[in-house]
Amino acid sequence: MKTNGGRCRIRALCWLRREWRGAGMAQKKYLQAKLTQFLREDRIQLWKPPYTDENKKVGLALKDLAKQYSDRLECCENEVEKVIEEIRCKAIERGTGNDNYRTTGIATIEVFLPPRLKKDRKNLLETRLHITGRELRSKIAETFGLQENYIKIVINKKQLQLGKTLEEQGVAHNVKAMVLELKQSEEDARKNFQLEEEEQNEAKLKEKQIQRTKRGLEILAKRAAETVVDPEMTPYLDIANQTGRSIRIPPSERKALMLAMGYHEKGRAFLKRKEYGIALPCLLDADKYFCECCRELLDTVDNYAVLQLDIVWCYFRLEQLECLDDAEKKLNLAQKCFKNCYGENHQRLVHIKGNCGKEKVLFLRLYLLQGIRNYHSGNDVEACEYLNKARQLFKELYIDPSKVDNLLQLGFTAQEARLGLRACDGNVDHAATHITNRREELAQIRMEEKEKKRRRLENIRFLEGMGYSTHAAQQALHAASGNLDEALKILLSNPQIWWLNDSNPETDNCQESPSQENIDQLVYMGFDALVAEAALRVFRGNVQLAAQTLAHNGGSLPPELPLSPEDSLSPPATSPSDSAGTSSASTDEDMETEAVNEILEDIPEHEEDYLDSTLEDEEIIIAEYLSYVENRKSATKKN
Repeated sequence: MKTNGGRCRIRALCWLRREWRGAGMAQKKYLQAKLTQFLREDRIQLWKPPYTDENKKVGLALKDLAKQYSDRLECCENEVEKVIEEIRCKAIERGTGNDNYRTTGIATIEVFLPPRLKKDRKNLLETRLHITGRELRSKIAETFGLQENYIKIVINKKQLQLGKTLEEQGVAHNVKAMVLELKQSEEDARKNFQLEEEEQNEAKLKEKQIQRTKRGLEILAKRAAETVVDPEMTPYLDIANQTGRSIRIPPSERKALMLAMGYHEKGRAFLKRKEYGIALPCLLDADKYFCECCRELLDTVDNYAVLQLDIVWCYFRLEQLECLDDAEKKLNLAQKCFKNCYGENHQRLVHIKGNCGKEKVLFLRLYLLQGIRNYHSGNDVEACEYLNKARQLFKELYIDPSKVDNLLQLGFTAQEARLGLRACDGNVDHAATHITNRREELAQIRMEEKEKKRRRLENIRFLEGMGYSTHAAQQALHAASGNLDEALKILLSNPQIWWLNDSNPETDNCQESPSQENIDQLVYMGFDALVAEAALRVFRGNVQLAAQTLAHNGGSLPPELPLSPEDSLSPPATSPSDSAGTSSASTDEDMETEAVNEILEDIPEHEEDYLDSTLEDEEIIIAEYLSYVENRKSATKKN
């Protein structure tokens, strides 16, 4: 994991290609947004007369309204009338649902189905709010013909928890629910038994992937929190700054930050493989853990900003952008975080890294998503503005393929070539020097970090050899900023630290009755026999610890120490059944190794991997949406 001047790193940036459903769908969404805006501005209530009669049928006045708005938009009157009628019908449905909720307590949930379904994607479902998430999932699956165990539901930007009631999770009347499938298939595959079985197996595999992801991240985060693993033998995650040097994070936030960054990177890995239905839950989990970190951290790192972009992007690729009520909020939050992190006009970024060419890729995506959101909200002027800003950035960031080839011939990777050229404004010679210097700098830092970790591990082992638990050694070294002598002073001044629970059986020397030989050793050193016996009981027969503590405290025990092992928290004894089952333990260890390896495979080696993009797909989407805007202008002129 990396940070750049307070910016954490463990991610990759990749723009994904997928065929959109064409200008017709986009134009209809634009027209719906525009007409909704007009109706709101003119305070027109379509569910009331003269637009709806007493039988809830369409009134004659709706045709006049359609004529008025079609002239205003300079587009086809029939199309406008059709869309207004759809809006009217939805308003009546919503009003009926509101009346029903007030009288019966039965809420209406707006359900957005997966893109592959040919039926209407947006549907209404009635339910009571005291049911559990599992019951709602079952009801959705039954109503819309989905497989219950292979769908996930997102409400209020969070995954629906199956064991809690809807009320406990803040689900209210008229809320929107997005349904995600853990499989991808065509409609005709459902009619074939063999393909249906394959789909089920695929869904089970992906569900296992998600569970392995969670397990692997928990293991790695725990190892990082312990900070005592051998880097040569045990894989773990670290948090580093832009140069690759490890940074200290408060223990209270370290695990949450580690999990947030891990889930984010795993989600991005699924995005690269176009598995959006699995990517989104990972990204939402990352958002949840980031929110457990302090506000100051979130305001000064760009990880959180990029996560907001990835979540909005994932909704867009799932063709569910209209379901994300706070898309604008997330994009504004990303923009604010970038400003806080990079400084006004990127001056802080330039001061730290010397340039801001590579980070412009993030702003290209931000402007593109802002353009798409504004287009689908009916704000064609703002959409055109943001899309043109994205196109301008694309022109600045475009790299001549021949320059990449030149750097490849010098032995650099394509990724290094792209990043280097963008950092050096396309100058091949400067890029080659930049990449070489960065390689040498990283090699030196890695060697220094490796040595620092080795020294810390040696210090922990040294304190363990003196009889202190692993956890106590860690705590003391952390408080002493790694200084062994200071750590030893802390342990001697605070012997209660020795009682920090540790699962290492080698430190569990609990003796109910100290041996006379050990008591005699302490008496020979000049300590009182009764005090010596009490000290040995406290320190479970460890003569060295008992002697050090008594000597440091003038021959007596500190009052805060328990006087017998019964007063302390001893590690639980291992039962025969626990020691049995070696085969089972071995299997669990293999599963943990597999889970950890899956996580590590998705963590890029290059600290700026998230900035690397060929921009081929960005170019296509920018041109696509600009064509929609131009088509609107052309239609206006034609009409």
